[in-house]
Amino acid sequence: MFINKTEDGRNNRCGIVIERRRKALGKSQRQLADMLQIAGLDIDKNAIQRIESGKRFVTDVEIVYLAKVLSLSYEELLGSWNNNPKD
Repeated sequence: MFINKTEDGRNNRCGIVIERRRKALGKSQRQLADMLQIAGLDIDKNAIQRIESGKRFVTDVEIVYLAKVLSLSYEELLGSWNNNPKD
């Protein structure tokens, strides 16, 4: 049976990277949501929290906006499939 989760049971691979990058930039979850809204993505602080905790799936549209506002490539955002993004 096919399961749409990471090896550790998360609903996305990018949440860990998003949280690390957001903190490195000195931004709160609300500030990140505001940055995304200014860029054109309708998202709120609660969605950011759920993405970072791995409880929410992330769409390809959201990946594009997240990569843009966090100044990351898609590869950096998604992490390597051969490596654990927690490393």
